[in-house]
Amino acid sequence: MLQGYQTWIFENKPVIIGSAAIGGPFEAQGNLAKDFDLLHDDLWLGQDSYEKAEKKLLEQACETAIKKAGVKKEDIQLFMSGDLINQIISSSFTARTLGVPYLGLYGACSSSMEGLALASLMVDSRFAKIALAATSSHNAASEKQYRYPTEYGAQKPPTAQWTVTGAGAAVVAQQGEGAHVTSATIGRVVDMGLSDPFNMGSAMAPAAVDTIEAHFRDLNIDASHYDLIATGDLGIVGHRIAGDLLKKHGIDIPVEKLTDCGTLIYKNDQPVLAGGSGCACAAVTVYGHFLNRMRIGELKRILIVATGALLSPMSYQQKETIPCIAHAVSIEM
Repeated sequence: MLQGYQTWIFENKPVIIGSAAIGGPFEAQGNLAKDFDLLHDDLWLGQDSYEKAEKKLLEQACETAIKKAGVKKEDIQLFMSGDLINQIISSSFTARTLGVPYLGLYGACSSSMEGLALASLMVDSRFAKIALAATSSHNAASEKQYRYPTEYGAQKPPTAQWTVTGAGAAVVAQQGEGAHVTSATIGRVVDMGLSDPFNMGSAMAPAAVDTIEAHFRDLNIDASHYDLIATGDLGIVGHRIAGDLLKKHGIDIPVEKLTDCGTLIYKNDQPVLAGGSGCACAAVTVYGHFLNRMRIGELKRILIVATGALLSPMSYQQKETIPCIAHAVSIEM
């Protein structure tokens, strides 16, 4: 059911009956290492390209989530996934492996919550009994495509972020045990005229604020409704900007309640500059860390606002600015 201008209410409250988070070697050294289902010590994952390694990460996340949900691959009636690699090949090739009905998505780093929102919509409206939402990213594959191959050793400014090597997946069903998806606010594209691909947090922060504002307005609630509100991958710089913008817009969210997946995933002594980013940043943090905290009762109600920068290497070369978006999903235990 649509409420307000851009928020969906899931009246039947679809359930996340299984989720998985898979990570790479850098993630194994981070703050959330214990919340991953599987961690790899090699960026290549035994493959002969970084792109194939990312596909393997996504396949493992999907297979693990399905197993933890206690269902079979044949029970999945819809697979929704997106990633950062050209023509979302990690998702499409994983769909080839799964062999289930598939809809490919592209929301850049907002893809995790875009997928969860759409999977929940399909389950809530009875177009699918069980749906699978997933996404992935790989540090070396993303660097090669969007910036410079890591072998170049190019120097980066302090505003740059570290793309998470990992994949996250969630199985959403009409009934079962687990956290419930209760609503989703679909974001609008916001472009403040920034064009620096090494400063994504600053570019995406206004989109996150726009979606949070819309979510509160449409549902007639405020920050007190949630135990925690987490943006996707604004990083240190974007998180600070988002906090300032929220205050400017008259939205009061206590510092201890507003966090960012990109600031949580790595330790302070890791050389990640402004924090984590990438499609997997929000996915592994939500499908691993946050859902684990919900299962043990630390969190009852959370809002995840996954952010995405909708640029491409081509648009950057043509001197285009960076359009950004954020999708919010509320999850309750």
